[in-house]
Amino acid sequence: MPAVQIVVRLDVMLARRKMRSRELAERIGITEQNLSLLKSGKVKGIRFETLAAICAALDCQPGDILEAVAEG
Repeated sequence: MPAVQIVVRLDVMLARRKMRSRELAERIGITEQNLSLLKSGKVKGIRFETLAAICAALDCQPGDILEAVAEG
């Protein structure tokens, strides 16, 4: 099975919804710093509760934010 990497495309959805990181962070109840770490892909995981809140705020599906990409 080929190795895959999960890539966070949150910045793309924020741009499509014309929403700033600060606004999203306030809506879902996390700090801008934590949202920034998530956007940059520097986190090892995300709670389903947080993912659901992001999807609700951006009116999107988890697959609009997360993408599995083959490594290499």
